[in-house]
Amino acid sequence: MKLKFLTIKKRTIIAVLLCIIAAGGVFGTYFSVKAASSPKPTYSIVIDAGHGGIDGGAVGKITGVDESHLNLQYAFALKALCEDYGIGVTMTRADMNGLYSPTAPNKKRSDMERRRQIIEGSNADLVISLHMNSYPLSSARGAQVFYAKGAEAGKALADSVQEEIVKGVPNARKVSSVGDYYMLNCTTKPSVLVECGYLSNPEEEARLVDEKYMKDFCYCLLAGILKFFEM
Repeated sequence: MKLKFLTIKKRTIIAVLLCIIAAGGVFGTYFSVKAASSPKPTYSIVIDAGHGGIDGGAVGKITGVDESHLNLQYAFALKALCEDYGIGVTMTRADMNGLYSPTAPNKKRSDMERRRQIIEGSNADLVISLHMNSYPLSSARGAQVFYAKGAEAGKALADSVQEEIVKGVPNARKVSSVGDYYMLNCTTKPSVLVECGYLSNPEEEARLVDEKYMKDFCYCLLAGILKFFEM
């Protein structure tokens, strides 16, 4: 996919923002630095909070929190950060409801199709889908970013985001990986699916439900997005 090139001025703005994030430390204090406002964002993204409605996703072993709730919290946290830095945001869902039609015989398919319509109807430059992982063995842990097989721009975005997560999040997987997920295959826009961590791991679950950790994690995502745009 052909990516937009930044003007020298736009490159400078994004470079400065990255320096601000790096200087402040991604995993630490929550900064309130905001980019200069502009009539129209230079870039825009779709943030997809996975699951919703009757599909709660994974469930925390200790707190009992369900994935769909955490996905939405992380989505709103990332949305706020992106908008602070002048990035336009479209959300696939903004509440706990699913996106499926009430009369659809296959609600999962209906939900996925509606997400695809929102993505394709947006003017977004990229898509980031947020999820929480789970595995039968409680020892499994680590945030990881996935991209569609053969998607060059998707891989570049995934690598950028994964690198920033590794810098600021404990036990993150070292590299991004190919994933065969509908949210990655339903569009030609650069897309990644982020498994923020394992709700089946008690230690990781405790971090994932912590508000400060959530904000720090989303700063990692923002830093990765900004690096991708700088490309």
